[in-house]
Amino acid sequence: MVLRLEMDEKIIEVEKGTKFYDLVKLYRPNNIVPITLGKLNNKYYELRCPIEDSGKLEFVEADDRIGNRAYVRTLQFVFIKASLDLFPEAKITIEHSLSKGIYGEVHMEKALDAEDIILIKKKMKELIERDILINTIKMPKDEAIRIFSSYGMTDKVKLLKNICNSEVRLYELDGRYDYFYGKLGYSTGILKYFDVLYHEPGFLLRFPEEGKKIEIPVFEPQEKLEKIFQETEQWLNILDIADVGSLNNKVIKREFDEIIRVSEALHEKKIAYIADMIRDRNEVKIVLIAGPSSSGKTTFAKRLGIQLRVNGLIPIPISLDDYFIDRDKTPLDEEGKPDFESIYALDLELFNKQLNLLLEGETVNVPTYNFKTGKREHEGGAMQLPQNGVLIVEGIHGLNDILTSTIPDHNKFRIYISALTQLNVDNHNRIATSDVRKIRRIVRDYLSRGYGGEETLKMWPSIKRGEEKNIFVYQEQADVMFNSTLVYELSVLKKCAIEELSKIHQDSEVYNEAERLIDFLKLFQGIDNDMVPENSILREFIGGSCFYKY
Repeated sequence: MVLRLEMDEKIIEVEKGTKFYDLVKLYRPNNIVPITLGKLNNKYYELRCPIEDSGKLEFVEADDRIGNRAYVRTLQFVFIKASLDLFPEAKITIEHSLSKGIYGEVHMEKALDAEDIILIKKKMKELIERDILINTIKMPKDEAIRIFSSYGMTDKVKLLKNICNSEVRLYELDGRYDYFYGKLGYSTGILKYFDVLYHEPGFLLRFPEEGKKIEIPVFEPQEKLEKIFQETEQWLNILDIADVGSLNNKVIKREFDEIIRVSEALHEKKIAYIADMIRDRNEVKIVLIAGPSSSGKTTFAKRLGIQLRVNGLIPIPISLDDYFIDRDKTPLDEEGKPDFESIYALDLELFNKQLNLLLEGETVNVPTYNFKTGKREHEGGAMQLPQNGVLIVEGIHGLNDILTSTIPDHNKFRIYISALTQLNVDNHNRIATSDVRKIRRIVRDYLSRGYGGEETLKMWPSIKRGEEKNIFVYQEQADVMFNSTLVYELSVLKKCAIEELSKIHQDSEVYNEAERLIDFLKLFQGIDNDMVPENSILREFIGGSCFYKY
């Protein structure tokens, strides 16, 4: 049977069952940017798949968001294969993002060193030069469990035992089997651009980032971010949960009460520690809290305020939203649209003037912003900072010195907050921190703001661009970082998120992302909302918070 495909504004005819990679070799044999996936009628396919329908065909390159993920997973598989060829008894853990790369560790009797990384990189290049096909094999779940048991990979065994499917899909590379959450490239040969660095005590996988063609970004140290990931790893050790399989086992055994209590206690202890730091710096009068979307900034600020009161300080909240300039004066972005996330959408002169007056003990008339009219109004309440008072300023620009340019550094304390999950699906499949925030926002937008999951997913690329521009570049300037993730939260968010994502139609531009998130959430055993304490950061997204109602 002949299929008609629209490709590059031309019509080509192919036999049904032709593989996607056959067309790559025929029409894009020397593509500079690696092609990782095929896209037919708005659905993504691995290049090893046969083409079964006529329609619009696109080749997905490694600089595309979804294509980049497939490239990185393929690179991880080659790293794992090379490492285990050299060190058969080692355990490899792919842990978290760092400086636009992936950090992981190779656990073996002898500590990993720079010489080992040189050997691994050399072995990876050999595998890539051989252009070895990566096969997809469907098999009974019990057979996959037997394979991973023989490898000593108990993390994958625990994960697979609790999934509903009777059949699973494994990948095979030169005799090595593995399970990956997400699609891979069809061959090792696509990995034209990569690097591996020794980063004590582990390694950094480096690769071209999304939207950057073949350029590998320069490594920039992120010492404070690394420290917070290490802290979170310690928290998971306390909870005895390293991966989704471990979490699911505790949920199935109804042992999640203690997980929730200890997780929340760890949060409270860190918030109290931050409050002590602020108290011990006698000159601090302004606390600036910044973080990306759905980090839990509002609840964190409320809980920090309670701990400041315990320390004899009076928290005085001040909203950056009230300092927006009139809407018709908002600066424009590169597309000529109002850029409400620009720091210059705020009246910086008035904000700094009133901060200085407050620090001098004066009373100021704080404005209010009318979002309906897009105008600032001056009927706000009078505000004065008591002698033992501390201003709490929460907003995306909190770490940008331009925001408080006239305030001396010794009067400021900067806090960066984000949901930086250290929990992994298993040792070889990390959970992207942005996925946790995305799922949080889907649930909150649906429950409290009247937005459907489709609207939230469509907004996310714009949200991400704003975060890259206004938040992440300043995170290392924080005095302290707070990780708002909770090890059990995806088990709670699962039910509502899946219900909302399931409403997205196949014709939607975000359908593939919705399907990916649904498949991801199905890996978790559910926990009922009622188990979450009323002061938890998670309540900011599922409702029922003691700090505010929606």
